[in-house]
Amino acid sequence: MQIIIVGCGKVGSVLAEQLCQEGNNVTVLDTNGERVQQLVNEFDIMGYIGSGISFDTLIEAGVKKADMLIAVTPSDELNLMCCLIAKKAGNCQTIARVRNPEYSKETDFLIRELGLALIINPELAAANEIFRDLRLPSAVSAEVFAQGKVEIFKVPVREGSPLCDIAVQDIAGRLNCDILVCVVERGEEVTIPNGTFVLKEKDNVYIVGGPMNSKDFFRRIGIESNPIRSTMIVGGGKISYYLAKLLTASGIDVRIIERDAAVCDALNQMLPEATIIHGDGTDKALLAEEGLDRVDSFAALTGMDEENIFLSLYAKTQTNIKTVAKINRIAFDEVIGNMDLDTVVYPKNITAEYIIRYARAFGNSIGSNVETMHRIAGGRVEALEFIIRENAPVVGIPLMSLNLKDDILVACIQRGKKLIMPRGNDAMQVGDTVVVVTTRSGLRDIRDILGKSRAGQ
Repeated sequence: MQIIIVGCGKVGSVLAEQLCQEGNNVTVLDTNGERVQQLVNEFDIMGYIGSGISFDTLIEAGVKKADMLIAVTPSDELNLMCCLIAKKAGNCQTIARVRNPEYSKETDFLIRELGLALIINPELAAANEIFRDLRLPSAVSAEVFAQGKVEIFKVPVREGSPLCDIAVQDIAGRLNCDILVCVVERGEEVTIPNGTFVLKEKDNVYIVGGPMNSKDFFRRIGIESNPIRSTMIVGGGKISYYLAKLLTASGIDVRIIERDAAVCDALNQMLPEATIIHGDGTDKALLAEEGLDRVDSFAALTGMDEENIFLSLYAKTQTNIKTVAKINRIAFDEVIGNMDLDTVVYPKNITAEYIIRYARAFGNSIGSNVETMHRIAGGRVEALEFIIRENAPVVGIPLMSLNLKDDILVACIQRGKKLIMPRGNDAMQVGDTVVVVTTRSGLRDIRDILGKSRAGQ
């Protein structure tokens, strides 16, 4: 596909890299010539210096032939205007990043009236992920598929855990639970294990299952699962606002610590159900005074990655609660992954995942498109959800008879209300929701999991 990215910041750079890796022809556009040149040199793509709301600049960048334009500049208004002009000039699919909470109430109207394909709000998307993870036990995180019917849990294998020194094929029987191990992180190595793979202490294990039996599974491996009743948030930015709205609507007590008095005043107006504290969230005495040892969960959402990391680590030393840290820079994700952090949220990555998922689905019209995509294991593994359509080459064929490519696992099949942890004799049927886990990148269609002999039929 021909894709134009307007805005060469963090999100634009991630998008340019990943969309290029998937074989798209990418053009970047920004008023900052240095950023444009950096991406042009790094990814061998076309680049133009100029404004995304300039008709002439968009024409020069190839908007008339473009299949998609993605506007991710720092300005919501510029992104929306850029998409509107691109739609009129080239009639391409348009995606806008819109972050202002006021606009979040008008998303459906903006999409309909401006003819947008998608509006993505990174802070709202991040808040939704944090809200979902906070209900999980400490040190456990999850990604959701099939409209919440399927989840992939990340579980650390601690000393003395029942998961220590057990073969993958023996877990379901020994623990009497219907789950499937799809990925194992061991140090720097990531593996999609076979049945004989033996889990070891300090592994991070990714397990597929339904939410109904997750609590039972956690109990069997000795991880407590208790509902949260209170949350302390440090930092009063947009993610904190959206998260507090979700939490208070669920009856959860929320305390936000923010050092900027003007921001505190605004939060008091917008969040009457929450308690807003004006102070320095890195002050240990203040954290103790406001009840760090009494809350059920803690989220470090300041604008500084280092503060968020250290605050989360400190909270873990004071009490055994669920912690969340927001990270904006992604250059040191390998180091961060080795820290004792429960949940790390990367808003930039969440934004890129949403957009790339849409781009893949739009670029493909045969068989089963990507419905949902999450990157797990530090971004080294993709978990993708497909709906099986008629004429898909996998229908009715037992999994053991499919010529699957290497490093691909059919992790689960959702059929109506039934969740199937697939074995060799199971087969995909029309209408199934299927989750595939792979270390490969760029799968667009269910036929992409097959080797040439089967995919070409």
